Amino acid sequence: MKKMILTLAIAISTLGAFAGEEVISSKVLDAFKTEFKTAKDVEWTAGDNYYKATFNYNDKYVFAYYNYEGELLGLARNISSDDLPLNLQMNLKKEFADYWISDLFEMAKKEDTSYYITLETADTRIILKATDGNTWNVYQKIKKS
Repeated sequence: MKKMILTLAIAISTLGAFAGEEVISSKVLDAFKTEFKTAKDVEWTAGDNYYKATFNYNDKYVFAYYNYEGELLGLARNISSDDLPLNLQMNLKKEFADYWISDLFEMAKKEDTSYYITLETADTRIILKATDGNTWNVYQKIKKS
């Protein structure tokens, strides 16, 4: 989970150290309440350039990232492989049949939706990214010790 959050923060180019108890600006809170009226169990953290809300929405945990002006930067949620576009599912089965999935999430921004998946074998961990719904690209490859 920590790796997912780190990757997500890098993906939206706003990585910062989380602070302790922060006061969330009214602009951000108003924007959040407008967009996610039925959100439950909302928890806020603040980074160097953003606020992050973690909450339950339609029985799924979602992460929303806002800038200080209340603009939604992006949303992330964990998904199952069945939630991927069919082309990405088929590519996984064809190209990565020997790997198991250890993490999978969807990152939605105004301009696009990306998918990040962590695949593993006993020796290797690969993080793939797809932005077009058709093709996986190697985001990071790690040799296990």
